[in-house]
Amino acid sequence: MQLPLLHRPARAYVALKTVSTSPVSASLVWPSVGEAALDIPALGVISAHVNNAVPIASLTKMMTAYVALQRLPLSIGETGPCHTVTSDDLESYDQLVRQDASSVPVTVGEQLCESDLLNGVLVHSAANYAVMLANMVSDTNELFVTLMNEQAQALGLTDTSYVDVTGLSSEDVSTPLDQARLAVLLMKSPLVRTIVDQTSVTLPFAGVEDSFTPDVGIDNVIGVKSGRTAAAGGCDVMAVTFQDGTQTRVVYAVVLGQQGGDLLTPAGEAALALADSAVAARQHYTFVGRRAIGEFAYDGRRVAFGLTGSHEYWWWPAEGTLHARVSVKRVTRTIRRGEVVGHLVVSGPVHATLTLRAFGSLAPPTLLQRLR
Repeated sequence: MQLPLLHRPARAYVALKTVSTSPVSASLVWPSVGEAALDIPALGVISAHVNNAVPIASLTKMMTAYVALQRLPLSIGETGPCHTVTSDDLESYDQLVRQDASSVPVTVGEQLCESDLLNGVLVHSAANYAVMLANMVSDTNELFVTLMNEQAQALGLTDTSYVDVTGLSSEDVSTPLDQARLAVLLMKSPLVRTIVDQTSVTLPFAGVEDSFTPDVGIDNVIGVKSGRTAAAGGCDVMAVTFQDGTQTRVVYAVVLGQQGGDLLTPAGEAALALADSAVAARQHYTFVGRRAIGEFAYDGRRVAFGLTGSHEYWWWPAEGTLHARVSVKRVTRTIRRGEVVGHLVVSGPVHATLTLRAFGSLAPPTLLQRLR
C-alpha cells in the first residue's frame, strides 16, 4: 500500500559519456643530422632524438657561468667582484684570437666585474672572458674545470665532461638531454634570463658586441647559448616562449652537430623548427561552460545540467590521449538550480574533477500527478 507513495528516482540522461580526442597531424621536426632534445619543464615534457655524447663547443660556457654563479651569486643590478686586466690576460686574448675563438678586446688596467664577464660570456661567447671569470672564482682554470665536472655529476649530467672553460677542445662533450637540463637550471636565475635575452651588450673597453645566439629577440626566442667548432659543428640551446592558456611557458630546443654554412645559422634554424613544431603539435580540448551535457527527468519533465564555466586543456601527443566520463547522483527529491548533481572526471595527460550543476529546478511529481 505504501509503494505508490514513494518517489521514483529521477532518470538521468547523459549526452557525454566518454571523450577521446584524435591525434593532430603536426609532428616534431627533428633535425636530419646530429643530435637533438626537447624540454618543456613546466609541463614535464622531455624527449630526445639521438642522445649521444658529442663535442658541444661553446655550450661549455653554460657550465662556466653556472659554476661561477654558484660560487659568486649575483642578482640583477649587482656588479659582483671586479678583476683588473693584466698583461697575461692580454696575451691570453691574443692567443685565443689566433685559435679563431670568439673573444672580446681588452686593455691592461681595465676593470671587468663579474656582471661584465657574464655578459661577455653568455652574449658574445667571449672565450677570454670565460678564462678571466674562471680565474676570478678559483685562481686557475684547471681548478675551475674540476669544479665544472664535479657540478655536472652532482646535477646528474652523467654523460657530460669538460676539459676547459671555453669549449674549444673536442673533449668537452655532452648529450642534448644533459644540455637541456643544464639550460633549464641556468635559466632559473633572473639575472641569466636578463643577460641572454639581449641582442647585444656594451662592455667597458670593447664597446658594443652582438649576440651569437640565433634569432634572439625575435620569434619569441629568449636565449640561451650557441657554439661552433669544426669538431662540434653548429650547436644551439634555444629557449622559446609560448602561451599555454593564460600561462607563458618556455620550450627548450637543443641541437648538436649541425652542418652547413657558418654552422650557427643551420643550428639556429634546426632549433627554432624543433621548438615551433613542439608548440604546433599540442593537442587542445575545451569543455564548454553553460552547455548541457545531460538531463534529469521526472515523468517527462526535465532539467539540464552541465559545467557553469569553461575549462581549457593543452597537452602533447606523447603524453597520451585525454578522456572524460560523467558520474551523476541518484536523485529522489527536488533538484534546486545550481545544485551539485555530479562530476565530469578528466583523465589521461590531464587529471581533473569538474563539478556539474543543475541549470534549473525540478520537483518530483506529486502523488496526485502520479495517480493521474
